[in-house]
Amino acid sequence: MKIGKSSGMAKVVVLVLLVSLSARRLESAFDPRDVLPLLPRQVSWSILNRLHSAVDLLPVFVGAASSSDDNLQWKAACFYQNKAWMLFHNNSHTPYGGGTLHLKVSNAHSWSCMDLYIFATPYRVTWDYYLLAREHTLEIKAWEGKAEYEYVKNHGLSIFLLQAGMLGTLQALWEIFPLFTNTGWGENSNIDFLEKHMGASFKVRPQPWVTSVSADDIHSGDFLAVSKIRGRWGAFETLEKWVSGAYAGHTAVCLRDSDGKLWVGESGHENEKGEEIVALIPWEEWWDFELNKDDSNPHIALLPLHPDLRARFNETAAWEYALSMAGKPYGYHNMIFSWIDTLNGNYPPPLDANVVACVMTIWSQIQPEYAANMWNEALNKRLGTEGLDLPEVLVEVEKRGSSFDELLTIPEQDDWVYSDGKSTSCVSFILEMYKEAGLFDPFASSVQVTEFTIKDAYVLNFFENNASRLPKWCNDGDTVKLPYCQIKGKYLMELPGYNTMQPYPRMNEKCPSLPPKYFRPQNC
Repeated sequence: MKIGKSSGMAKVVVLVLLVSLSARRLESAFDPRDVLPLLPRQVSWSILNRLHSAVDLLPVFVGAASSSDDNLQWKAACFYQNKAWMLFHNNSHTPYGGGTLHLKVSNAHSWSCMDLYIFATPYRVTWDYYLLAREHTLEIKAWEGKAEYEYVKNHGLSIFLLQAGMLGTLQALWEIFPLFTNTGWGENSNIDFLEKHMGASFKVRPQPWVTSVSADDIHSGDFLAVSKIRGRWGAFETLEKWVSGAYAGHTAVCLRDSDGKLWVGESGHENEKGEEIVALIPWEEWWDFELNKDDSNPHIALLPLHPDLRARFNETAAWEYALSMAGKPYGYHNMIFSWIDTLNGNYPPPLDANVVACVMTIWSQIQPEYAANMWNEALNKRLGTEGLDLPEVLVEVEKRGSSFDELLTIPEQDDWVYSDGKSTSCVSFILEMYKEAGLFDPFASSVQVTEFTIKDAYVLNFFENNASRLPKWCNDGDTVKLPYCQIKGKYLMELPGYNTMQPYPRMNEKCPSLPPKYFRPQNC
C-alpha cells in the first residue's frame, strides 16, 4: 500500500480521535458511521446518503435554559443524556451583567461522535460543539442591555440541536448544495428531493416537450403554472413546494388589451438591474424567454378559465389593477406568511416557530436590510406597530401575553401597504387581479388572497372542466391527457386537487399543510 497525503491526513484524524477517546469515559461502543470520512469518498458518501438528508440541516429546538429551570433535559444525536441551566453573574461589571450557560452531556452512543448546537436570543446567535462527556460552559460576558437581560431571565436562552451531528450535517450540506447548481446533477437532486419528501412523481412525457401554442386560443385570466427544477430558482422552488404542498413554484397570468394584444402579468420578473418586480410583458417576449433563455428548465402549464368565469372576468378592472402594480417589488414582505396559518400544522418536521425565530435572528444579524424587507415590516403590521426590529417585536409580543408562533399565524391583509407599496407574491398578484375582476364575488370582501399559496390557487374551481373545450393543440401527443394544457417540460406536470375547491369566506386562513399527504380538514 502506498502512503500518500490522504493516508497522512487519515493518521492525523485517527490521532485526534484517540486523544478524545482517552479523555472520554468508556461508556459506549465505537460507531463506524462517525469515521466514514476515513473511507474512500465514493464509499463514505454513498453510505451517508442513506442515513441523512438535506432536511437534517434544520436545527431542532430542544428547549430554553434559564436560572429557574435546571430540569431541561433531552436526547441528542451523539449524547443521549443532556441537561442545561443558566447562571447569571456580573463579572463584566456592566449594568445588567452576563451569564454562563452550563451544559452537561453524557452517555454517548459511541466514542467518536460529537454534537453541534446553536444558541440564540433575539439579540445574538452563537454555536459550539461537544466531543467530551462532561459539563461544558458557554460564557456570555455581557447582555445587550436591559431588554436581552429581561428576555433571558424570563424565557431562557434557546438551544437548538443540529440533529444529524457533525458528519450528518456535512452530508446534508452535500445533499442540499446540488439543489442550487445549474447542472443535470442539480436537476436530478431537486427531483430526488421532491420524490423523497413530497412523494411527487416525475413521469417522462413523449417528445417533443414543447407545444406549438396558438396565442389566439389564450384569453384574459388564463393561469400559467410554472415549475423550475434546476439552478438557484429551481432550488428555492423545491423548498417552497416542500413546505406548502404545491406542485408548481411560480405563476403568471394572461391578459388581452383593448387591441387584442396578449400580455403576461408576472410578479417576480427580473429586470435589467437584477431586481424582482411586477411586470407586464408581451406574450411573444415572455414565451421566447421561457423557450430559449430560461436555464432553470421550466415546466409550464396553461390553465384556461372556465367559460362562465371568463364571462364574468372584468378586463378593465384587471388592467387597472395590473397597471397600478407594474414596477413594484416582488412581494417579499408576505411571502412566508401565506404558508404559516396554524400553530403547528404547517411546519414540516423538524421545523417549528422556534426554528423560524432562530433563522430570522441569524439573518437579522447577517443582513439586517434583508431581514427588514422579508419579515420585520410584516410582523409590525400584525402588532399594529412601526419600526420595531426583530428583538423588539419578540419583546412586544411577550408584553402582550402572546407568543411568536401565534403572531406568525395572524392572516395577511390584502389592503396592507408597506414602505414600498402593496406587496404581492407571484400568486397573490394573480388572485388579487381575479378579485378585482369579480371572480371571488360574492366573497371578495371576506377573502384575503395574500394568504393563498400556489396550491391554494390551482385547486380553486375557476378553471375549465370540459376537455372537449380545450384548444386542439392542448396535450397534443401526450399519452396522459391532463385536464389543463402542459405546454413545456420533459416531465408530466401533475397538480393534485386541481379545480376542486369552491371559494368560501376567510379562505385558507387556518389550514394545515404537512407533508407528505398535505391533508386538509373539511373546513379547509
